[in-house]
Amino acid sequence: MPATSFRKLKKLALSRLALLSPHLTYHSLEHTTDVLTQCVKIAALEHLDNGDLALLKIAAMYHDTGFLFAYMGHEEKSCGIFLEDINGIAFKSREIKIILGIIMATKVPQKPKTLMQKIICDADLDYLGRRDFPAITGRLKTEFLHFSIVKDEQEWKKVQLEFLKKHRYHTASSRKRREAVKQINLSRLD
Repeated sequence: MPATSFRKLKKLALSRLALLSPHLTYHSLEHTTDVLTQCVKIAALEHLDNGDLALLKIAAMYHDTGFLFAYMGHEEKSCGIFLEDINGIAFKSREIKIILGIIMATKVPQKPKTLMQKIICDADLDYLGRRDFPAITGRLKTEFLHFSIVKDEQEWKKVQLEFLKKHRYHTASSRKRREAVKQINLSRLD
């Protein structure tokens, strides 16, 4: 894929994400740029080749665009937006299938099969094992309360604790980089 096509898609995806509801305090443009950054870092550690990295980066940019239209099932909407935006851009059908698979792999509970799917899943939840976890999870709590995903602080704490207990990083590099701090973050919730 030519660099001009990549830049065009990045511009389209980011302009769409700029239109997200301000009530999406976690699933935001900032989250997407963080996922993109973490995908690049994890891909380097996992020795992903450059051709695959380009596909992964496109999927990262589009993975949450579906929030423009739906909260639940946003991954399917994200795939539709991606397919809409690539009209007129030369993609092989194999590449399209790979990107759609990467986007869908972010659906919780995550069940990635390929290395690229594992990388985006780890990038999407990278913050669980970082020191900025309290600030980021606070934004997620605000979003969950606004959209009635949880009804109150008590339910939020229960959901968060269960999620962290069940979560597993999928790549060796993410386990090495993030697991220890994730366990500290989990102990603070317990």
